[in-house]
Amino acid sequence: MSKIDFLNLDGQILRTFLVILEESSVSRAAERLEVTQSAVSHTLAKLRQILGDPLFVRSGQGLTPTETALSLKAPVLQVLDGLKALTEQRPFDPRSEDMHFVVAANDMQRDLLFPQLVRQSLQDGVNLTLEFKPSGVPSVSLLRDARCDLLLTPLPPDAPDMIQYKLFSGEMMCFYDRACTQPPASVEDYLSAHHVTVQFVLGGGSNDVLKAPDLPYIPKPTVTVSNFSGITPFVRGTDMLATEIEFMHQTSLRDLDMVPLPFEAETLTVFMVWHERSTNDPAHRWLRDAVTDCSRALVL
Repeated sequence: MSKIDFLNLDGQILRTFLVILEESSVSRAAERLEVTQSAVSHTLAKLRQILGDPLFVRSGQGLTPTETALSLKAPVLQVLDGLKALTEQRPFDPRSEDMHFVVAANDMQRDLLFPQLVRQSLQDGVNLTLEFKPSGVPSVSLLRDARCDLLLTPLPPDAPDMIQYKLFSGEMMCFYDRACTQPPASVEDYLSAHHVTVQFVLGGGSNDVLKAPDLPYIPKPTVTVSNFSGITPFVRGTDMLATEIEFMHQTSLRDLDMVPLPFEAETLTVFMVWHERSTNDPAHRWLRDAVTDCSRALVL
């Protein structure tokens, strides 16, 4: 690579490369980057010329990375981290920054915290855009590969480069429709009832977070949905039960009745997780503080 070619590399080109690598598609990369497909294609062509490698080859409906492209992933992340570090000590004003964050969170955490955060940001004149993706049972690669900036989950990935912060805790409760049934008065009633549970496409769900030592087994669900908003339509008008954290009575389960479980269950804690590379970034710190403030405002 010549000196001139080397100087033609910049953070935007490298970011575009990473997104194409993650999406295996120019069109999906353009959608994520909020630019045109032709702009992504132009950037890719420029990078191919600089590096002297095709980087991606057509395979069916997508793109397959070359060995060179795969080998570049780690050093490109390192370069972008270095560029980001240059800005960490700069003066920071959220009203003068264009901040964009990708947050991995299932609809429970998203709906509990972020509508309030966005309302407050709009009121304060903060230039904020948020993109949400489901987390399921998250892996370290979500943050390590910069596929998201922040992760909210009751099942945090554990690794030396992952930072965990306990965001809020709540009791697991029984949700039901009292117009159609009585709440379970005993473990036996609970086990013999019909249940609605959540099972995310990316793995994990309601049964993974219910920890009850005195419960002999987790009952097999009658209905399994892919997100929490799908629970209410099945519980309303039936004798089915759902077991979820108490704070959901403020969001997607607000139209259901709620009572304590007829057995002891462990408190559920939701964590905020980020990669250590983001710890000192002022914009990222602003986001973490804003999420923490919203979690402190949770009341029943």
